[in-house]
Amino acid sequence: MLLFAASSSKSGSGSMLILIYLVVFGLFYFFYLRPRSKKQKAQRNDARKVAVGDRAQTIGGIVGLVTAHTDSVVTIQCDSGAVIDFVPSAIARRIGVEAPATADEAQSHEEGTSN
Repeated sequence: MLLFAASSSKSGSGSMLILIYLVVFGLFYFFYLRPRSKKQKAQRNDARKVAVGDRAQTIGGIVGLVTAHTDSVVTIQCDSGAVIDFVPSAIARRIGVEAPATADEAQSHEEGTSN
């Protein structure tokens, strides 16, 4: 109501207020929303890049070893032995394989946490 009252008293100030809102929204879009969406898209594409021999997780939660990869199909072998084909966009992320800790590192870690 206050906005309408102010705009009815001065016809030029209403159009100026709309112009200010448009400029602020444009600046917000170009400096915050657009770079953020580009960064998210790049991270999503990097996570979906898998090669043969990588462990991967699908968007449905299936985890397995990538046994074949083409432009249209990614073949994953689960731990149970099942071999399943997926479209590349169904790959949610690549799972990094961590090197197993040596016995000395595991023992020193356990001693440090038990104190």
